[in-house]
Amino acid sequence: MLENILASFNNYPEFNASLGAGLLIFARFMGFIFMAPVLSRKDIPVLVKASFALLMTITFIGILSPEAAPPGTSLFLSIVLNAIFGILIGYIGALIFATINAAGDMVNTQMGLSSAVMFDPASKEQSSVMGKLFGFIATIIFINVGGLYWMISAFHRSFEIFPVYGRNLPLEKILNMDYLILLSGNVLFIGLQMAAPILIATLAMDVILGIISKIAPQVNVFQFSFLFKPLIGAAIVIIILPLFINIINDYFLYYSKIY
Repeated sequence: MLENILASFNNYPEFNASLGAGLLIFARFMGFIFMAPVLSRKDIPVLVKASFALLMTITFIGILSPEAAPPGTSLFLSIVLNAIFGILIGYIGALIFATINAAGDMVNTQMGLSSAVMFDPASKEQSSVMGKLFGFIATIIFINVGGLYWMISAFHRSFEIFPVYGRNLPLEKILNMDYLILLSGNVLFIGLQMAAPILIATLAMDVILGIISKIAPQVNVFQFSFLFKPLIGAAIVIIILPLFINIINDYFLYYSKIY
């Protein structure tokens, strides 16, 4: 019975072509979701990600109108190559968010909130308070400036670089090493610039407390630092929040060309 049903599919070559290409598109999009910013968040259920990937697969089948697989095509190899290609596209976008997370971790450490770092069961990783705050702000801004549209457009253009049934990954077209080095190097550099106001303020407070400890050794400066650092840091974050939002917005717009 099952063999007869499978044999009947041979009468519909367009359906067979769409089914085979859809499996590869689904693998590429799942690899893309695994690394892409916003979509790769671990607090999003896997069922939601898979459902979204299936919906996008059906959409792209209609857009691309794929043809039948060339003779001698290995289905397993094509699935692996498409998944790897999707991961590479998502990784390039994830480098942008790594800068925001680095800034949040620097601020969290300088504010004396290192003890507040704990395991987050939603993201399955260690998370800091300020890192989470900066990440949520960056996610909202990224969606607001059209980041999801950029990512879907980049995914659409990826089929021009690497077709569904491609056999060799064109790494020279995917990864511009100079641009990739620039993005990786800016994770620390730009992250430090974003966190600079809070870092400078807390550093100035450390200098003041150090002077107090020399003038009045009987004062327990160590306890004062635990009290004032989080308060001063939080006050500065509130004051510079509009400026910080504009910085992140300009940062996303500047690097939007990678999509």
